[in-house]
Amino acid sequence: MAHILTAFFFITIFQTLTVLSTAHSYGDAHTCRSYCGNLTVDYPFAIQSGCGHAGYRDLLFCINGVLMLHISSGSYRVLDIDYAYESLTLDDPHMSTCSAIVFGKRGNGFVVEHWREQYLSPTVDNVFMLLGCTAESPLFQGFPGKHLPCRNVSGMGCEEYYGCPGWNIVGTKKVGLVYGSGPPDCCAVSFEAIKAINLTKLGCQGYSSAYSLAPLRVDGPHGWSYGIRVKYSVEGGDSFCKACEATRGACGYDINDFSSLCMCGSWNSTSNCDSVHSSASHRRTWSLMDALTGFMGCIAVWKLSATLGL
Repeated sequence: MAHILTAFFFITIFQTLTVLSTAHSYGDAHTCRSYCGNLTVDYPFAIQSGCGHAGYRDLLFCINGVLMLHISSGSYRVLDIDYAYESLTLDDPHMSTCSAIVFGKRGNGFVVEHWREQYLSPTVDNVFMLLGCTAESPLFQGFPGKHLPCRNVSGMGCEEYYGCPGWNIVGTKKVGLVYGSGPPDCCAVSFEAIKAINLTKLGCQGYSSAYSLAPLRVDGPHGWSYGIRVKYSVEGGDSFCKACEATRGACGYDINDFSSLCMCGSWNSTSNCDSVHSSASHRRTWSLMDALTGFMGCIAVWKLSATLGL
């Protein structure tokens, strides 16, 4: 009898400690943090459903160790995520660079879904150089009387780009603003000027994209950084996520209505992990009470057996 009571005594203690540990355990802010190749994928991004910010859902995919971003205009390789400056650097394999000019409308351009526009947009220092556009392109409608959007962006433009060796193969047709023999082969624009780089709608054969990282200045197109530099932002800031992570929660969203959630291990909160979910709190409270009741009962039985000499 004494051996049975001893075993029951230790089992009850173990169960009590387990419940206490569970009742005070939270989630982990790193639960949703992922890695793809050498890139860290963290809030507001994620490659797991329900993690990160809902505005960036179904956006990033890790394919054979390569992080890809997918939007309506196509897929792009993610070269870098700068969390300090809230920016992404993307690569379009069919985009022209200084060494190679690509025609044939093979480039993706850059067009985001309307609902994503508040979250993703190329940076103001990103210049798009549209190549081989027709005279009927929306860029040139109304010329020569209408002011054209073609201009330098952050000191980068077509006049310098024409000096790239890639043009030695295809040749150039550099003409002035008043066209006598058709539009130029290159028209540099900012993303804000036209809101979308859709080669088909713009009637262009290709494009290049370059950006500068202030305050560094480089000499000529050979030193430009080629790629698409995209600014990202979270509407209303990230105060919810900061409060969540401060209580060791992981920032996520409800996959049904896309509302923000703080994931706290075995339960979710609409605020943070210090604000205990009512049903989870009730369940844990009663589990703890049951364990304590059993523990006290065990002590009583133990004392009674000792008194009776069992």
